[in-house]
Amino acid sequence: MMAFVSTELGGTAELDSNDSLEALFREHYGSLVRLANVLLGDPARSQEVVQDAFVKLQVKWGGMRHLDRAPAYLRSAVLNGARSSLRRRKVADRHAATAVVRSSSPSAESGALDALDHRRLVAALRRLPERQRAALALRYYLDLPDAEVASAMGISVGSVKTHIHRGLATLGRLVKEEDR
Repeated sequence: MMAFVSTELGGTAELDSNDSLEALFREHYGSLVRLANVLLGDPARSQEVVQDAFVKLQVKWGGMRHLDRAPAYLRSAVLNGARSSLRRRKVADRHAATAVVRSSSPSAESGALDALDHRRLVAALRRLPERQRAALALRYYLDLPDAEVASAMGISVGSVKTHIHRGLATLGRLVKEEDR
């Protein structure tokens, strides 16, 4: 399958499917891993979720009619993969013999005040309901417009706005509670 992409000179260049898939990987892999990591809090698992999304895309690649929708497909696949991973983690946690207590204090080497603030914000973000956390991560972490957030999450734009509004309110309350 051949794909055509715009060039800087206004013409089109012909790319084979492997080149265009590779270009898509180079352009979006890092931001998708960061998105998954915000949702999962596990860098290794985040990379696996994104890699799985690209494998799924490659399987569908030959039959895709709209290659310009591939980034949206990848975001949806990463969100779904993260949700599945979180569900599996909850089941495993329920059945674990001993609970692992994670320290909420920053590591000694980080030491910087902004790192502490970032950790506090991410910890508060992880306490939000899943849809609010996903909507906030897509909107403010990836800077996606509400329509693309809605598409990635499979919900309406109005629902996105509701999740963002409620998520920001809850986030503000959680951060204020922690400051006391």
